[in-house]
Amino acid sequence: MAEAGQLCVVCTEPLTETSNADCMRCGQPFHLNRRNDIPGKDCGNAWINDASMSLEFACEVCLSLPEEEPEAEFSLDDVLDLDEAAEYAGWHPEQLQRAADAGQVAHRKTSRGIYLFRRGDLPHLP
Repeated sequence: MAEAGQLCVVCTEPLTETSNADCMRCGQPFHLNRRNDIPGKDCGNAWINDASMSLEFACEVCLSLPEEEPEAEFSLDDVLDLDEAAEYAGWHPEQLQRAADAGQVAHRKTSRGIYLFRRGDLPHLP
């Protein structure tokens, strides 16, 4: 928990005993009035997380950032080696390897030199 006297990450003013919290996203202290019977500064917000039924806190800096998009579902069936990827894309394997080496096609090369591709990253020949 933030301590009185620390500086708020949002407004850079000192925190008070009744107006302080730590952001659950960046971990920095910010003003959050924990009492409704006295005036106080709020440089963030608090809410109840419906999934975990817990209280969460975030500063205005983090709340203003765009939400991260969840990663798309991923399946190992979408990972192809060089020959499979070339066949799927309609390319010759050597052509696809040259394009990967030139940075034109997203890929990963294992420590043993095997090229791996994600099906969704492969270009198709016209």
